[in-house]
Amino acid sequence: MSEAIYVMWLRQLKRYWRSKPRLIGSLAQPILFLIAFGFGFGPTFQKAGGGDYIQFLAPGIIAMTTLFTAMFSGIEVIWDRKFGFLKETLVAPVPRIYIMLGKTIGGATVAVIQGIVVLMLTLIVGFRPNVTLLPLAFLFLALIALFFTSFGIAIASKIEDMQAFPLIMNFIIMPLFFLSGALFPINGLPKPIEIIVRINPLHYGVEGLRNSLMGITGSYITVNILILLVLTAIMNIIGSLLFSKVEL
Repeated sequence: MSEAIYVMWLRQLKRYWRSKPRLIGSLAQPILFLIAFGFGFGPTFQKAGGGDYIQFLAPGIIAMTTLFTAMFSGIEVIWDRKFGFLKETLVAPVPRIYIMLGKTIGGATVAVIQGIVVLMLTLIVGFRPNVTLLPLAFLFLALIALFFTSFGIAIASKIEDMQAFPLIMNFIIMPLFFLSGALFPINGLPKPIEIIVRINPLHYGVEGLRNSLMGITGSYITVNILILLVLTAIMNIIGSLLFSKVEL
């Protein structure tokens, strides 16, 4: 059974590596956000007493890249269904949950790689992470990737129209991103908005990633990890149930 998971994981990585335009094109948005927001709002952020905005923004952009890559990995389920590969996979004598886990881990691995690439790019614009807690930062990247990859696959399992999937993903992703605290501090927000941010799963990933990269420790780091672990486990269960009911 572990071999089935490995094969699906390896397939995801090979498809990613062979698609050079996808690899390069996926970096355009985070670079644009870093330059436009980082240098555009940086002086205002500093005057307001928030310090160096690049230091605050960079972890949010890294999380954004991981989020987008993870969620959109679900489109491969629709693509495989359309061209018959999914049918050949699902008729194999392997439980569907293993196929789903292989796809989830593969998509999450690609998302983490994208996040690490953007992390290296942020160094060029002046971001200076604390290397001591880098392993912890990678853990948060992995949890973000696993949660949202399984989320994307769960949604893709119920959608057959390839053109509808990106529209639905953008409808979900943009509020998740903008209401996660990735671009601005949540302190001082109107109470309804702050509540929405607090129930946003991405917020705990962004907060944990930012604190890890900036070398800030505390009990809330453990709380963030536990919340993400529980949510990831729940989402993988939901994703597995929905994927097991995929109709060919």
